[in-house]
Amino acid sequence: MLTTRIGVAIDIPEPWGEQLTRRRAEAGDPQAAYTPAHVTLLGPTEVRTEALPAIERHLEKVAAAQPPFTIHLRGTGTFRPVTEVVFVTLAVGISECELLAEAITSSDEVNRDSRFPYHPHVTVAQDVPAEALDAAFEDLAGFSAKFPVPAFTLFSHGGEGPWKRRRDYTLGS
Repeated sequence: MLTTRIGVAIDIPEPWGEQLTRRRAEAGDPQAAYTPAHVTLLGPTEVRTEALPAIERHLEKVAAAQPPFTIHLRGTGTFRPVTEVVFVTLAVGISECELLAEAITSSDEVNRDSRFPYHPHVTVAQDVPAEALDAAFEDLAGFSAKFPVPAFTLFSHGGEGPWKRRRDYTLGS
């Protein structure tokens, strides 16, 4: 059975996306080179390649049912000591992201990794030394960005290099 690794995310628009991706790279996080700043709706998930058309139809329905909304990023948080992650928090847009994530995983073709409860955020440092995590936490404590969310994106990953954008899904379409 052939499988494809997919993910679904909301891009962080410029200038904030580049700023947060650059800060992640400065922390020494190797994922910064492959994964631009985003809010994950579905983390890396293996699906049957033959199921992709059905998954894409499902994502169309999910997007059509959710009107555009606003995200306000503000301040930092961490999952430490459970996982070595520092992130920028969502002050506004949490429930909309939760509803989208839940709807996306309602497809029989998609099985979300449920080791941790879904918590929308923007990762800015992961699996780096404690000093780098602390620095990212402090440096971005005053961070704030507010932007509209008109769409989400389906990505795929072939095992090496950056994630590839497969398709954007316009909200409320």
